[in-house]
Amino acid sequence: MAAAKRNGLVGAHVAPENPLAEAEALSADCVQLFLSDPQGWKKPDDRDDAEELRASDMPLYVHAPYLINVCSPKNNVRYGSRKILQQTCDAAVTVGATAVIVHPGYAEDGVEAGFGRWGRTLEMLETEVPLYLENTAGGDNAVARRFDALARLWDLVMGERGDIEIGFCFDTCHAHAAGEELGDAVERVRAIVGSIDLLHANDSRDPPGTGADRHANLGKGTMGADVLRELIHAAGGPVVCETPGGEDDMRADLEFVREALAQ
Repeated sequence: MAAAKRNGLVGAHVAPENPLAEAEALSADCVQLFLSDPQGWKKPDDRDDAEELRASDMPLYVHAPYLINVCSPKNNVRYGSRKILQQTCDAAVTVGATAVIVHPGYAEDGVEAGFGRWGRTLEMLETEVPLYLENTAGGDNAVARRFDALARLWDLVMGERGDIEIGFCFDTCHAHAAGEELGDAVERVRAIVGSIDLLHANDSRDPPGTGADRHANLGKGTMGADVLRELIHAAGGPVVCETPGGEDDMRADLEFVREALAQ
């Protein structure tokens, strides 16, 4: 992980079937993928290429399923979320992942209750792979949408993490959707979490503050190309793009990131 930070790696979220080949096709320095259905509760399958992925020098980030919500007051959702998070972390070990990224979730009965449920989750979780919490775009009582809530969550997580290595993934589109001021967003986030371990560089299809998590290609959405360049440059690498389109679109986004980092 430290090497990835030093080198300012630039990569892409790719389909799970053959991530190394996709990385080569895109000239990506790192990749992110799902190990199971992002909208399902099914345990990740064993991968035939697990040994190859472990042996590769390619940093590989695993994104946990979107439906995980360990903050939920609903027992079936909370217990299921903890189970698939544990299974995702276990599967991430088998492929030699750099980290697992997870959305912190929301609590229908209030953020304070949600914070407490994260504490219990960390008491139960066992993982050899670092866990990166990611700021989220919207949702009532979300525990990591606005930076003030993130600060409270981070204080709790740091006190309850035990032996788990916790990091932070900053998503540019999510901060825009949450209505945060972007001019000094990187500095304010660093004041809370200490360091940005991974940047998700995404433009947005929607205006600021809408809570809509709909990504656009860099410089082609509503955030503004200059704003994105400044965010990317300030945050540094490693960077993963989660943007739409085909290979040519992703190559253009990776080049956008590299140019921004080199400013």
